[in-house]
Amino acid sequence: MPFTLPDFDLTAFVQATLAEDLGAAGDITSAAVIPAEARFTGVMASRDPIVAAGLPIAAAFFRTLDPQATVELLVADGTKVSARTELMRIEGSARALLTAERAALNTVQHLSGIATMTRTYVDVLVGTAAILLDTRKTIPGLRLLEKYATRMGGATNHRMGLWDAARIKDNHVAVAGDIGEAVRRAAAAGIERIIVEVDRIDQIEPALAAGATHLLLDNMDPPTLRGAVTLIGGRVPTEASGGVRLDTIRAIAETGVTYVSVGRLTQSAPAADIGLDFKPIG
Repeated sequence: MPFTLPDFDLTAFVQATLAEDLGAAGDITSAAVIPAEARFTGVMASRDPIVAAGLPIAAAFFRTLDPQATVELLVADGTKVSARTELMRIEGSARALLTAERAALNTVQHLSGIATMTRTYVDVLVGTAAILLDTRKTIPGLRLLEKYATRMGGATNHRMGLWDAARIKDNHVAVAGDIGEAVRRAAAAGIERIIVEVDRIDQIEPALAAGATHLLLDNMDPPTLRGAVTLIGGRVPTEASGGVRLDTIRAIAETGVTYVSVGRLTQSAPAADIGLDFKPIG
């Protein structure tokens, strides 16, 4: 089944990525060293335990440069696998496979790295009611793919952009005059989802009275979070954010917040260690 992702143009992504790598001259090394008729078979495999993500996109790179290539995906995106697990088998034109190799690996390593880190956070939350959210801290141009990877790791997507919900922060409040006025302006503009960032308990009631539909409790320690959740009393969803780490997220989740958002899922995830080995055929 072809890979599809809402609002993501796979063909354009593949073409732009290959164009960046090939330039005007193309893969001069493969053209000089590899005979045009040579064929390769290859295996992409994990070198560490990972959560796979991006494999269908990698396959598209190989198929774009060699439409006759045989690509077999051995693992579904979102699957947690052990080290030395085979992820993909490929057979086709040696030149084409070598040319596509780096773009394919970069994509799978980056997205699997995000999915793998995300799963470690999700696993720590097991037994709590809190839901892990990602953020907009993504590499420019890769947001749809990076947020896809967090979903493969078990997180829920937060805002996709500035367009799908209001998020009122301290700078908005500074211009509006106070938190209540900022929220009222957003409500008057007809915005349905109004997320309000609060860093003090005394900001909660003014934000709710003005029409906040979601409160982001920023950089609060667990006792303060627990008090905020009690005060809010389920009137709107609550989100803990700011400096959340793997060693602190459990205590944060146990305060009763609805969500915990973690920017490092997309901002700081290391690339997964994945290799691709080719062998000549014949």
